Amino acid sequence: MTGLDSQQITAVILAGGMGRRMGGQDKGQLILNGRPLIEYVLEAIEPQVKTILINANRHQAEYARYGYSVIPDVLQGYQGPLAGFASGMRAATTPYIVTLPCDGPFSAPDLVARLAAALKNMHADIAVAHDGERLQPVYALLPIKLQSSLEDFLAAGERKIARWYAQHNMALADFADVAKTFRNINTPQDQQHMQQEGYQHD
Repeated sequence: MTGLDSQQITAVILAGGMGRRMGGQDKGQLILNGRPLIEYVLEAIEPQVKTILINANRHQAEYARYGYSVIPDVLQGYQGPLAGFASGMRAATTPYIVTLPCDGPFSAPDLVARLAAALKNMHADIAVAHDGERLQPVYALLPIKLQSSLEDFLAAGERKIARWYAQHNMALADFADVAKTFRNINTPQDQQHMQQEGYQHD
């Protein structure tokens, strides 16, 4: 890995959402080709980090069976991904966390390495994935030292990721060549299409 050793990074898989566009279903538990989405995400990220935390507000026993700590949001009422970021920062014992969503089964095998390289090369506080067309804000590498900044931001009633990122020096990690790895399941139609494709990366 360029810049950071994997032993310095904890993955925080964000599975704490309400799944509104999926009829309130827990997206990490959605089945794709016979397996829950969380299993695809775990397989992709396990080789890239020291340890993993699963940020979940529901079905915590189901998530815990994978052998990783399951942590709820620091805020009640499904307050968005920044609440999951804050929970991860509180629980992690490494100097960095990498965040990624539970509903993206195609995560790049070098996700963490690319984020770490961007962080180092740009001398940045935060590194965030960019797919060549748009920011992928929940795929991010964040130092634990920003915990107080984030918690102050949340305490002020703020919830938008872009507004918090704007307070810090942010590097963009280029994933334009593997943009399809950011495909996720937001709707029943997305789930159906991926199922029909037989879970193909390309």
